[in-house]
Amino acid sequence: MQPSKVLAVDDSALMHRMYELVLGGVPLLHARDGDEALAVLDANPDVDLLLLDINMPRMNGFEVLAALGERGLVPGLPVIVVTTEGREAEAARGLAAGAAAYLTKPFRGEVVRAAIAELPQPEAR
Repeated sequence: MQPSKVLAVDDSALMHRMYELVLGGVPLLHARDGDEALAVLDANPDVDLLLLDINMPRMNGFEVLAALGERGLVPGLPVIVVTTEGREAEAARGLAAGAAAYLTKPFRGEVVRAAIAELPQPEAR
């Protein structure tokens, strides 16, 4: 997949900067928690990839995945969970909730780019 607009959802400013470096020239939107992510998605229906942290204030990543499922956005909108939660049970939970991939922090840029490249091109929302 070659994304045309990505939404990064993480409460860490450093992670947002890292995504900017990893994704190069791909337009990148930012949200600091799940509530903000849903608002950004509502305002930007052309987002075609979501990079999602799990541990965030107000609404965590699992709650975001559930909300996306309720809205009928997943699995159509690819979501890559990128989190410090590396346990198998957490990964299984994220994938069962609709995530297309599950990566753990810290990560290397090429791992994120490879996970994105392996995703199928999403259908228009």
